Amino acid sequence: MTTTEHILISGNEAVALAAFESGVAFATGYPGTPSTEILERFSALGGPARWAPNEKVALEVALGAAFGGGRALAAMKHVGLNVAADPLFSAAYTTINGALVVVSADDPGMASSQNEQDNRRYAVAAALPMLEPSDSQDAYDFTVAAIELSERWRLPVLLRMTTRVCHSKTVVRARRPAAPPAAARFERDVRGRVMIPAYARPAHRRLREKLARIAEWNETGPLTRLISGDRKLGIIASGVAFMHAREVAPSASMLKLGLTHPLPIGAIADFAATTERCVVIEEGDPFLAEAIRAAGIAVEDKPEPFRFGELNVGRVRRILVGDDSPEPEPLPGKPPALCAACQYLPVFEIFRKLDCIVSGDIGCSTLGALPPYEAVDSTVCMGASIGIGLGLRHVLPAAEARRVVSVIGDSTFLHSGLTGLVEMIYNPPPTGHLLIILDNSTTAMTGLQEHPGSGRTLDHQPTGKVVLEDLARAFGIEDVHVIDPVAESSKLALTISECLGNGRINVIVARHTCVLGAKQIEAWARAAMPVETAP
Repeated sequence: MTTTEHILISGNEAVALAAFESGVAFATGYPGTPSTEILERFSALGGPARWAPNEKVALEVALGAAFGGGRALAAMKHVGLNVAADPLFSAAYTTINGALVVVSADDPGMASSQNEQDNRRYAVAAALPMLEPSDSQDAYDFTVAAIELSERWRLPVLLRMTTRVCHSKTVVRARRPAAPPAAARFERDVRGRVMIPAYARPAHRRLREKLARIAEWNETGPLTRLISGDRKLGIIASGVAFMHAREVAPSASMLKLGLTHPLPIGAIADFAATTERCVVIEEGDPFLAEAIRAAGIAVEDKPEPFRFGELNVGRVRRILVGDDSPEPEPLPGKPPALCAACQYLPVFEIFRKLDCIVSGDIGCSTLGALPPYEAVDSTVCMGASIGIGLGLRHVLPAAEARRVVSVIGDSTFLHSGLTGLVEMIYNPPPTGHLLIILDNSTTAMTGLQEHPGSGRTLDHQPTGKVVLEDLARAFGIEDVHVIDPVAESSKLALTISECLGNGRINVIVARHTCVLGAKQIEAWARAAMPVETAP
């Protein structure tokens, strides 16, 4: 690609392109809408990308690559950053030799998520710089800028995307990327990377000093953009909200914030002072408005109802004209449902017939909560099915406790279920417990991505494979069953019934390839098989 070529791509594709052209040496993450395509596109371009077992591991591996002087990127959806928060907060204190960009793809409106958290709060809590692109061009430019900032200040940088920016396509002009990366090499820095209290205390002070210098740079830097216009209305905006506001009020004065933590408070104060009315337009929490008001700058904010869901042109127009009347109810959409021939329909039918109390998990199995089965009683976060099921077993009367079963998908189990399995062994309830792992050989909900139990890497090449039943037995569980829920549905029903009441720790691996992607998965499996050569 030349630096003058214009292309129509999504925000996710733009991040991948910028990372590839900037020489990112390692990109990793866990698939989750709306972030998944970043790593898939990066890999398709020829970049070294890997699916990690979960986001915590992904961030730790990326941090290690940055410690070694490489440019690294870790991509995840907003709830994935919760999983990665432990290393994130301590990584902010460390000193990196390369670059580390952490992509958080937020999901306002919860199109495919269990909550609507605003991960801009993480930038403040972890004390890290954060950039917010408004379209694909920004996504490209800000990825390059994040790499430059990370290398300049030697700390991780958050790139906060949202669903609309991730998936919408706009024209991108590829520009000169960050300077070519230096060769990776390890430099020992014990005080900068060993976070014992004696070293972490001064590291925290250094971090705050860096943020202060970044804030000063942001006052006049290229990521703070002033658009002159009618001074009767001034709009402060970031992310996709800027694009909506620009369309609603094209003649207004606007201050577009690209680096939204730390904020350019001086530039914001100057802008507000030159306008008769200054309104903050932002999607999600009143993150900007609260910070600006805390600095003593008078600005208007959106009414509380506009905190929920995505913004659009119509909603921004209502904010600017002060229309806080009840919004019309959205048109009912088609509810999600398990595929008509899903291999796990027999499982939920059995749950219903046995009147099970089902602790569910994130993934396709969540859909078992919907009609006609209505067979899942809780879904909270990745891996929670095991712990919640154990908690129910511990407190319910014995007869009721024996109805409790935990159900989890194969990718989700490898993501966050292992420690739950340890808890199941270490603190078994008096009535025992039953865990059913729905093994369909893929990460189906997000688009048939590989995982450690498939035996193939992100680009479908052969690699080490975690065998779920072997893992359970290695943990010391004796009652482990592998059953095909389609071909052996009667056996499955009998086994579930026996395991619920036998008072022991039981694991059933219900294995059948995902019917939606069976042909593709089988093709990948054949391609990944070693080629036999004649003697």
